[in-house]
Amino acid sequence: MGKKAAERQLNDNEAMAFAKHIRVSPRKLNLVAESIRGMDCSKALTQLMFSRRRIAQDVKKLLESAIANAENNHQLDVDRLYVAEASVGKALVMKRFRARARGRVGRIEKPFSNMRLVVREREETV
Repeated sequence: MGKKAAERQLNDNEAMAFAKHIRVSPRKLNLVAESIRGMDCSKALTQLMFSRRRIAQDVKKLLESAIANAENNHQLDVDRLYVAEASVGKALVMKRFRARARGRVGRIEKPFSNMRLVVREREETV
């Protein structure tokens, strides 16, 4: 009598990982996401490993999760995976206040981001 299972939104040759509330602004996170879009997963992991941006380690962890999902849940070939989509969105914004001169206040916003990573298996080249 339960609810019917939701249909799979991705194709059979795709796997996804999603991270919520990453503590960085979407603009900064999108720079890292842009650097790996369309790359083979092995090259993308190397790119993230040597990236100088702080958030690259979290993105690397998310990519590893997507690869593990592809391998374990969808039985895809890890050697043929590439980053099909890397989309970044806004999440909540923490608001803090800092005392300023003459009794005024300065508002400090600390934004959070969400990231969705889809890996896809390449078709075999004959």
